[in-house]
Amino acid sequence: MTAPSIGSRNSALSPVFLGLRIGLHGLCVGLIALVVATAGSAGMPAGAVIICLAAVFLGTYAAGWLLSRNFDGARPRLGAAWVGVLGLEWVALAVVSPEAIYLVFPLFFLALHFLRGWRGPVSVAGATLVAIALFGMHRGFGVAGIVGPLIGAAVAVAIGLAYRSLDREATERERLINELRATRTQLAAAERAAGVQGERARLAREIHDTVSQSLSSIVMLLHAAERSGGVTGTGLDRLHQAREAAAQALAETRQFIDELSPPALREATLVEALGRLAVQTGDSSGIPVGVTIAGTPVPLPTQVETALLRIAQGALANAVQHARASRIDLTLSMLDSEVILDVVDDGVGFTAGPDQESTTDGRTSFGLQAMRERVAALGGSLTVESEPGRGTSIVAGFEVPG
Repeated sequence: MTAPSIGSRNSALSPVFLGLRIGLHGLCVGLIALVVATAGSAGMPAGAVIICLAAVFLGTYAAGWLLSRNFDGARPRLGAAWVGVLGLEWVALAVVSPEAIYLVFPLFFLALHFLRGWRGPVSVAGATLVAIALFGMHRGFGVAGIVGPLIGAAVAVAIGLAYRSLDREATERERLINELRATRTQLAAAERAAGVQGERARLAREIHDTVSQSLSSIVMLLHAAERSGGVTGTGLDRLHQAREAAAQALAETRQFIDELSPPALREATLVEALGRLAVQTGDSSGIPVGVTIAGTPVPLPTQVETALLRIAQGALANAVQHARASRIDLTLSMLDSEVILDVVDDGVGFTAGPDQESTTDGRTSFGLQAMRERVAALGGSLTVESEPGRGTSIVAGFEVPG
């Protein structure tokens, strides 16, 4: 059961594989020692031949074990060749030493491990027949000489099957652990990115609602003081300087707020960002994405524009990845007191409910859940209309400040 590949695997089953390997090595070395210890009873020069063949067998075993540990890519061919050479050496040794016949038992395990598919059991069956024949040659045919190899072969096959099952389980466990680690890393990165974006949006809102509004009020008051005519001379100059300083601070504050907004909205309006998103989605997916702007675009709070852009990105991503749509239409309606984003596709649709959305295979759509949370945080509304086979419509609405 030599399994170098499992020796390097960091698995909870590694101690099991290590114990199996140590047991196999111990069995092989112990049987070789028995052959050497009984070689003297054969007399000379037969005893010397037995010892030389035993040394060759043990050397081949050790060399093959080391090679199978170091040359992973060539292991299947090396392993098969190794087992074949050991089999020939075993036959030569067993012809002159009846005790060497017992070396067939470790050979059973090696054949089952390195000879995949039907070749392993066939090799075990062939080695069993050879062992029975060798027993008959040395000690005559009897029940013990026949039943012993057969029982040994049956036990080896049973252990070999259990070993393969453990090997498959260890491989699957390792794959699942690696996937879990990769997923955990991705989730951590996504959480950090979401946290950064959320903090940026919070800072932008706080600065907009406090510092920016205060500076704007200061500028208006200074304008009013200048126009009142009650201040002249140096006082008027000081008011003019104060107004310019407040206006400059207001401009810098607004620039800072813009820098906290999503990259797509820093150098483009919401309408332009949606147009670019539609073009990029169409180019990457091959699905045509139409964009319609209804009404006259007006400036919106940064957090509202960010939410509309993120919702459009999520809706388009869902339509491309899950809906199998042939066309997607994106409509932005700018009304007097409300802005509405509507994303419609003609895809396979899903079961939509008031509290959760389930895809056609029963899974909950976390993307839609995230959209609902984003809209709810800004006091907006989100409506999802869909039926299996009839496409999907996602409508997000926000009130426009007067």
